Amino acid sequence: MDKEEKTTKTLQEVLAGVPHRLLGGREDLPLAGLSFDSRAVVPSGAFVAIEGTAADGHDYIDQAIRAGACAVVLRKTPGELLPGVAYVQVEDTSRALALMARAFYDNPTSRIALVGVTGTNGKTTTATLLYQVFRSMGYRCGLFSTVENILGEEHIPARQTTPDILTLNASLDRMARQGCTHCFMEVSSHALAQQRVAGLDFRGAIFSNLTHDHLDYHKTFAGYRDAKKRLFDSLAPDAFALVNADDRNGAYMLQNTRARKYTYSLASVSDFKARILENTFEGMELEIDGRQVWLPLVGRFNAYNALAIYATAVLLGCEPTRALEALSRQRGVHGRFENWTSPSGVVCIVDYAHTPDALDNVIRTVNQLRTGNETFTVVAGCGGDRDRTKRPEMAAIVAEGADRAIFTSDNPRSEDPMDILEEMMAGVPAERTARVLVNPDRRQAIRTAVAMAGKGDIILVAGKGHETYQEVKGVRTHFDDMEQLREAFAASVAEKR
Repeated sequence: MDKEEKTTKTLQEVLAGVPHRLLGGREDLPLAGLSFDSRAVVPSGAFVAIEGTAADGHDYIDQAIRAGACAVVLRKTPGELLPGVAYVQVEDTSRALALMARAFYDNPTSRIALVGVTGTNGKTTTATLLYQVFRSMGYRCGLFSTVENILGEEHIPARQTTPDILTLNASLDRMARQGCTHCFMEVSSHALAQQRVAGLDFRGAIFSNLTHDHLDYHKTFAGYRDAKKRLFDSLAPDAFALVNADDRNGAYMLQNTRARKYTYSLASVSDFKARILENTFEGMELEIDGRQVWLPLVGRFNAYNALAIYATAVLLGCEPTRALEALSRQRGVHGRFENWTSPSGVVCIVDYAHTPDALDNVIRTVNQLRTGNETFTVVAGCGGDRDRTKRPEMAAIVAEGADRAIFTSDNPRSEDPMDILEEMMAGVPAERTARVLVNPDRRQAIRTAVAMAGKGDIILVAGKGHETYQEVKGVRTHFDDMEQLREAFAASVAEKR
């Protein structure tokens, strides 16, 4: 059989692990595919009606049948049973879809070592560098991250941090058929709450930290925390659970897990320990479990990420020295404390920091590395249609930590940028308003920062990181912070000629 060839499954086979009731039709139907989007239904496929936050799949059952669905999985009792269609009733269609996908794709996580990374900050760096470290050691790997998904040699831009459960199973099956042995995945709180990773067998899970984020969706911090905890609660006894012991929520993540428990830290007693020996804009020297290593990564937050990567490699069976050597060869991740020095000697940093804690970490890192004679400018904004409560908090952090702040648009989405900026300004103490400028045009805000900077000064542009677009009123246009910085400096040089 060709590696890419798939065997056909019947409806009965994919429903084997799903408690259900057949309302009409037959279960011995061969299935050509699964879908939860009526627009993606294939002839002789099964349609699963998911009740989402924006739409209810039950409203699209007729459309799915017209597209050729031979089976419909639903929670609500249908008003009409059409001949030739199998109607399957379940208690939870999201859970059913996850288990059906697992069966349809021959349980791909039994054939590939899947490691999940969750937490508020550090997920992208940890997952991406794990992928790079294992690749450099000769393993064939896959990656699911906020920046991109990698299936063997194929690179696919990511549309969301964690893909839907059908995409995950199909991609993991494809990775396994291509000979991949490991896959590293960012696991978001949304994905866990929506059961987008249900039915996947994780070989291990990493918890980085937990701070203020996504309360627009989870409503409370406890709800956000408990969504993250689901990943650890689902682990099997032969999996590993690795948590940051310096975060007070690390122990909470381990409370009910059946997995083997491990901790890492810079300050606490733990299974894996690191100490920062030197920290510069070029990188840092760490002592990890008694071994010294130089890494081209910057900041205390990256020391945690590096330690988690090392610990994971060891827990997956790598020799410690080999793991450190591979880690030392890696560069940082695009849009994560990505720095560049302009021809005029200005240090420019682009970072994805879009939560209060992440922004505070990046600003603290810059202030720890600077001499004190240079001017430090931060260009930052807050996303529209997202958690509004963090806007004044983030603004206060910038006003406190920077010599000069320029508040501007991030991705305003459907909101008026000036409304977002007003909510940010509400967090700035009166005595610090003089050091804050406001400009809703992000391009002009960056150009203003460049025009005001001199040799040795530092500019941090925060919030968008790797993103190459800006979303305004539902329209995405090209926008890259680092690209804008380089263009602004080039224009400045041209103007002076």
